[in-house]
Amino acid sequence: MTEPDNAPAPDGAAALTTPPVPVLDTPRGGMPPIVDTPHALDETLTRLREGSGPIGIDTERASGFRYSQRAYLVQLYREDAGTFIVDPVAFDGLSPIAEATRGIEHIFHAASQDLPCLKDAGYLPDTIFDTELAGRLLGYEKVGLGSMVEKLLGVHLRKAYSAVDWSTRPLPREWITYAALDVQLLPELRRILREQLIEAGKQRIAREEFDAVLASEPKAPRSEPWRRLSGIHALRKPRQLAIARALWQARDDYARVTDIAPGRVIPDAAIVAAAREEPHSIEELRALRAFTGRASRAEMSRWWHAISEAQNAPVPSLAAPHQDGSFPPVKAWEHKNPDAFCRLHAAREDIAQVSERTHIPAENLLSPRLLRELAWQGVAAEGLRAALSDGGARPWQIELIAPVVAGAFERAGASVPAE
Repeated sequence: MTEPDNAPAPDGAAALTTPPVPVLDTPRGGMPPIVDTPHALDETLTRLREGSGPIGIDTERASGFRYSQRAYLVQLYREDAGTFIVDPVAFDGLSPIAEATRGIEHIFHAASQDLPCLKDAGYLPDTIFDTELAGRLLGYEKVGLGSMVEKLLGVHLRKAYSAVDWSTRPLPREWITYAALDVQLLPELRRILREQLIEAGKQRIAREEFDAVLASEPKAPRSEPWRRLSGIHALRKPRQLAIARALWQARDDYARVTDIAPGRVIPDAAIVAAAREEPHSIEELRALRAFTGRASRAEMSRWWHAISEAQNAPVPSLAAPHQDGSFPPVKAWEHKNPDAFCRLHAAREDIAQVSERTHIPAENLLSPRLLRELAWQGVAAEGLRAALSDGGARPWQIELIAPVVAGAFERAGASVPAE
């Protein structure tokens, strides 16, 4: 019988140490070439059609370096076909790959991060498997690709290049190695997770979740994105907020045109510092040591123009709106709507119990925002299933969670009767 991991070492024997996990640092089949010519793309499409099984796919962007969220690299792997490192910059969209792979399942890790830039390039798979989401539904505590590969496949993936500037050309050899290794393990990881989903009776749940991710639409732009400036809470006066808003907009306009990440143009801290000081001349702005950033000095006249306009305009009313648009922050509920506060906390407690029983995170059982909406409105039991469906809940969530939420609202004793 195999002893449990925490069993003491036998008498007279030295305690055994866990052998190191082997590091995977060489792509299967050698270093794949970059696909960046029409001829290379045609060959890639032919080989993908001739391969077998699902396609592992990943993308690399230049978040933190570029303004756009476009894909700067797309990696594909299919058994009996090989690994392909596609440079999207070299092509006018990726629709030829989409057409060549119609009907073939694509394996992502955290598909919600990759699908938007693929959709923008005209590449939308018909069906997907998400290994990160599968890990969540199975109750894994760590669902990063490196953690799951190490736990389930017994190898270690280096993640040193996950946050580099993928718009760099030419790409360093070690970056290409990293990109290739990320997708080559996805088919085997999928096979294991699929078996575990079937064993746990969660295959239908996973399919509904994968389909929902694939069909999801981009979030509507925030009405006032400048309010997400880090440190903006330090600005109290309306004029300071007006300066911060003007500088944010000027920075965003410049970043969009130059395709540089806004934080690299001038950081949030510099905007907040300038707004707090309310400089009265370009010289005062230039003397402000906290006003830093790549373009803080080169574009000084641009920033001063924005500040000057904000200072000379009538003082606007810039009271912060409710975070969710239809109800205040939860911390204010106990005083503004005590009944909703009781409903929310009762439902959270009961959903937490379901989470513990099913080994599915509470946020995957039901969207926290949707729960807040239901609690604030006090939806009655007979209208709960329709409200959940209208809010985007999947059928499995409605079946499992509707009676739980209804019971919690009833226990809270403040459900609003249906109209």
